[in-house]
Amino acid sequence: MKAIEVRFAKEIDKSFVVFRETGKYFPCPWHYHPEYEFVLVTKSHGRRMVGDHIGYFDEGDLVLMGPNLPHVWVNDESFINGGAAYDADAIVIHFQENFLGKEFINIPEMETLKKILDLSRRGLVIQGSAREKIGKLMVKMMTMNGLQRLAALMSIFDLLSQSQELELLASPGYTPRQEDQLKGPTDRINEYIMLNFHREISLQEIAGVSNMAVTTFCNFFKNQYRCTFIEYLNQVRIGLACKLLANEQNKIVQVAYEVGFNNLGNFNRQFKKIKNMTPREYRKRLDTQLEEDSIFFNEAYIVNE
Repeated sequence: MKAIEVRFAKEIDKSFVVFRETGKYFPCPWHYHPEYEFVLVTKSHGRRMVGDHIGYFDEGDLVLMGPNLPHVWVNDESFINGGAAYDADAIVIHFQENFLGKEFINIPEMETLKKILDLSRRGLVIQGSAREKIGKLMVKMMTMNGLQRLAALMSIFDLLSQSQELELLASPGYTPRQEDQLKGPTDRINEYIMLNFHREISLQEIAGVSNMAVTTFCNFFKNQYRCTFIEYLNQVRIGLACKLLANEQNKIVQVAYEVGFNNLGNFNRQFKKIKNMTPREYRKRLDTQLEEDSIFFNEAYIVNE
């Protein structure tokens, strides 16, 4: 899926935009834009794609994305087919780096925030107490006047600057430049994988999406991705499984089925092949290195990459 550039209407009496996105499902396609963006999901659940990251969102999910970072929120099927008991709902803030003047971002008081905004070019999930406090402010901003909204945004910046509970999304090597956007057959291939990785995808099926014969598709895919389609699909699935395994409430067998493996044995084999350890060993390693990883992130998140 080729990301499209979206330009949002600007209001002449406002330096930044706050709006509510509501409906049966979130309608935006895979897209990017020059503004920074906060997205707070107040209702709905599904999958979100940010850069080369694929993850899940639920109520309360809060993400900050930097300029020109491709992204899309895909509601679960019950919302898309009208079976959900309620509409999807989110609150969104758009602002540009120079919305308060070209020198604003460079004043001393903005130093820590500036580093976090740099990291947001990979996408940041905001967690913990900062998510709760920022979420409440975003809800209140919907009924605030101009000066109140500006003060609330400054409070959000302050909370963000102090937070140490931030999760990076897109990989370190991902660069959101327009010339990097996928073109041609890879558009349809990438879109189909991202939206259907959780179920079985046959070679005949994905080749048909690409308008190619199976043999042609296999040769094309290996040339483009330097691996077979099945190998790539398993890498996507195992990558998501690692994130789900970090939550101790997720049972290993549940994770296996959730990311698209139809039996636990195959999940364990593929996981060990890609990660050189079993899912259980991976989870134990997460537990034993939690403190070390936390220290590393606390140092890393305030350093420009």
